[in-house]
Amino acid sequence: MDSVGIPEGHRRRRTAHRPAPNDGSLRGSTTIWVVTDGDGLYVRSWRDTAGAWWNTARARRAGHISVGGVDTDVTFTPVDDAAVNDRVDAAYRAKYGRCTGCVEPVISERARATTLRLHPRT
Repeated sequence: MDSVGIPEGHRRRRTAHRPAPNDGSLRGSTTIWVVTDGDGLYVRSWRDTAGAWWNTARARRAGHISVGGVDTDVTFTPVDDAAVNDRVDAAYRAKYGRCTGCVEPVISERARATTLRLHPRT
């Protein structure tokens, strides 16, 4: 189980994310691609800084994820550690590499700048 409480078998699935806008309510869900590094969960914007969900998540630092029957509120922390980003790149390649053309946008330098770590919100 990772730090957010998602069991190992479910972490390979895509995750629905609902960031919290200014009023604290949840917006409609967006499918995001989450990867793990150790017990940490990480996400990046496939559309780099143009991703609407990412801009809301970055600004509010809070949201809600649903995966494999687990629904939980999370907070987001920006990641600027090169070593962590290298491991996140590798995790995206391992998890989504069979999808031709899918991985390159999410491991680009611009996408690396959007790396967020998910933490359980208490």
